[in-house]
Amino acid sequence: MNIILDKKSVTDGLIKVSVTESDYLPKVEEKVKDYARKANIKGFRAGKVPSGVIRKMFGKSILVEEVNHLISHSLSDYIRDNKLRVLGEPLPNQEKARLIDWDVQKEFEFEFQIGMVDEFKVELSNKIKVQSHPITVDQQVIDETMEDVRRKFGKVTYPDVSGEEDNLFGEVTTETGEKRSSYIQIGKLEGAQKKKFIGLKKDDEAEFDVAKLSKDPQVIVRAINVSEEEAGKATGKFTLKVSTISRMEPATLDQELFDKVFGKDVVTSEEQFVGKIRETISENYQRETTHLLDHEIQHYFVDHTSISMPEEFLKSWLKASSEGKVTDEVIDKEFKDYCNSLKWDLVKNRIAEEHKIEVTEEEIKDKAKRVITEQFGGEALIAQLGDKMDSIAMNYLAGQDGKGENYMRIHTQLRTEKIMKVIREHITVAEKPVSLDEFKKLAAAHQH
Repeated sequence: MNIILDKKSVTDGLIKVSVTESDYLPKVEEKVKDYARKANIKGFRAGKVPSGVIRKMFGKSILVEEVNHLISHSLSDYIRDNKLRVLGEPLPNQEKARLIDWDVQKEFEFEFQIGMVDEFKVELSNKIKVQSHPITVDQQVIDETMEDVRRKFGKVTYPDVSGEEDNLFGEVTTETGEKRSSYIQIGKLEGAQKKKFIGLKKDDEAEFDVAKLSKDPQVIVRAINVSEEEAGKATGKFTLKVSTISRMEPATLDQELFDKVFGKDVVTSEEQFVGKIRETISENYQRETTHLLDHEIQHYFVDHTSISMPEEFLKSWLKASSEGKVTDEVIDKEFKDYCNSLKWDLVKNRIAEEHKIEVTEEEIKDKAKRVITEQFGGEALIAQLGDKMDSIAMNYLAGQDGKGENYMRIHTQLRTEKIMKVIREHITVAEKPVSLDEFKKLAAAHQH
């Protein structure tokens, strides 16, 4: 066997693989004998089918299978042994492959187009400056969170007359006379519309213009009982007839509430409760801040790392490997984002190589346990399950189909976290505190 790489440029190449009879014949003969031992053919005893009969019946398919198997493994070994930085998968020359006469030829030549990444450098130093935006936890946010928590754990009552934060259940009638069930949250209505629903009693009616009801599409979905798509187009007058008024009485700030929110005796006073609320908000905000910072870091390295990409090859490979799902139109629209994502992966891989970043099996299993704990009942679950937790974690990592999708997802997550930690430790991160509203605007502008 002979394998030659013809480099057309630093990013494009052609690998030619030449196969002689001596390369594949031993495997073909071995497979013929195996078929003869296992074949069940009328007129012959089991295991006594002559090799000549097997060759006549299956010889061509055995030859094709063994040659393709040999080519595939030899190509992979060549790329690995020569440390070629290949993107995508080698693309075979289909036209040349179609011209092969498997009935006559003893020697074969195959060609594969490959796309490569030229050598590149990733700068990682304190000269790199990226801005972080920690979110300020102000009193308004704490007050709103406290109110939400008290409502969540509050008690439902049924007043005779509706107030500005009550919920109405009933039946709406359209302009055409169609009747539907309805649920209206008065507190989420626009100011002028809200007034129409305050002071109502059972069996009272209120007419409203659905287009003016609320800016939140979900409020309209529930109010007139339609899909979100229909709610966005809804117009006209509707009439609500009230059947039930409900009110959520906020929970009292007492030990019962403290235990429900944070666990038994974790906090024992209103001051501690407020402090724990603040701490929880800060942790959530920190995750959001870090997430946005990581995007800023990604943009920086994508924009400032020079990597030559085999763009034409990648376009061909995407179309060839997508089974018709990737068209020229899709490529025109999404190829730049695809290249940027690929470039970011290359940067991360280089940093992982240079800093010897690895993820251990124990780390993956510990992470799986944390995920299970968070999803199914907190720290008390670990104590209840004891030694069974290990086997539960392993089953979780294997996934429902046994292909290990959860294992790969957690491995990728932990590896990325380690890479980002190394990056943040080596660059300069300047902090600029912002309010929650300011952060939301920054995050919205940064979506990609």
